[in-house]
Amino acid sequence: MRIPGTFIALAIGTASAQAQRAELVSIPTYRGIVLTAHVMRPGGYEGRSPAVIALHGCAGPLRRDRQGLSSRHRARGRVLTNAGYLVVFPDSFGSRGYGSLCKIRPRPVRHKDRIKDVEATILWLASQPDVAANSIGLIGWSNGGTTALFVSTRSFSSSLRQIISFYPGCRRLLQRSIKAPKTKLKIMMGAADDWTPPDTCLSLAKKWNIPIKLYEGAYHGFDSPRSRVRVRKGLAFTPTKSGMAHVGTHYQARREAIAEVLTMLAVELRQ
Repeated sequence: MRIPGTFIALAIGTASAQAQRAELVSIPTYRGIVLTAHVMRPGGYEGRSPAVIALHGCAGPLRRDRQGLSSRHRARGRVLTNAGYLVVFPDSFGSRGYGSLCKIRPRPVRHKDRIKDVEATILWLASQPDVAANSIGLIGWSNGGTTALFVSTRSFSSSLRQIISFYPGCRRLLQRSIKAPKTKLKIMMGAADDWTPPDTCLSLAKKWNIPIKLYEGAYHGFDSPRSRVRVRKGLAFTPTKSGMAHVGTHYQARREAIAEVLTMLAVELRQ
């Protein structure tokens, strides 16, 4: 299924597009932890809408003052809600009393915690009267992208129709004897990424026989809206142990990635 260019432009949005408000909800999870999440609902959608769980990276999903979603995550939410999807952003870090963990080692919130958060979010979505419980997708970015890879190997991932992992770290999964994903999965990352270089993900994709897309000239975070290309310093985990890596928007790669994401979701979540 191909998505018309005019539809993609509407989904990406313009400065004049009305920003959907994010609703803060509480999701019960394990060991007494209450997971806080921001939900963005598609406007004017009748009946039950398909849904997307969106997993934040190591910086978390919130603004620096922690009062609402960051502009990056609001923009990602608008792309999806404009296309008719309900979007939920589980805050795995804030729910446990943490902000950004990009410069913290070891990280106090692990992937096994985030996997549980995804499982709880799926159950919560299934209980919502405006959600099509059999049409749920998962998208993760960076640290969240790695969690998405782990989720794809769990039995409960059969509740998900499509998983998309943006610029994850693949080394740990490649080193372990983990069986191939139980649901449809695709990895998308920049060919020039020097924070989570694509080499190990290419090897993992070959091992698991899953698709991977590399965008030439693109760095980590290439799909962020209007983020200048720069070098981040003091990062806890980088392949060279320098703590430095490039990040920033690659506009062509961003547009192509959004079009591909919308096509995949339309094929799998709207059948």
